[in-house]
Amino acid sequence: QLQLVASGGGLVQPGESLRLSCAASGFRLTYYAIGWFRQAPGKEREGVLCISSGGGITNYADSVKGRFTISRDNAKNTVYLQMSSLKPEDTAVYYCAANEDYYYTCPGSGGVEYDYWGQGTQVTVSS
Repeated sequence: QLQLVASGGGLVQPGESLRLSCAASGFRLTYYAIGWFRQAPGKEREGVLCISSGGGITNYADSVKGRFTISRDNAKNTVYLQMSSLKPEDTAVYYCAANEDYYYTCPGSGGVEYDYWGQGTQVTVSS
């Protein structure tokens, strides 16, 4: 059974950092583009960052440029979202998703091209 598990969320203060993990079971993340998305209460889902199976990175959200980075550890079958200088507006449930068709680039930011989704992890930025 193919499964993605997002973890690492929590409550942090503005300006702090957090690293989210997206671990796969039942398949190798190496062959998939992995995207991170988030959804805040009352708002639509928003694409954050994506890393293609070939290592190409696409930034879906201008608001996280210079603060969030994405990386993958194929040996651990895990993709990470490193979040720094967190702001209250980053508060959301964060999801990871996988698509097996993109090597050099990433799927669109809407998320509809992604085939598998994790369950989400809550990130709350508050003083």
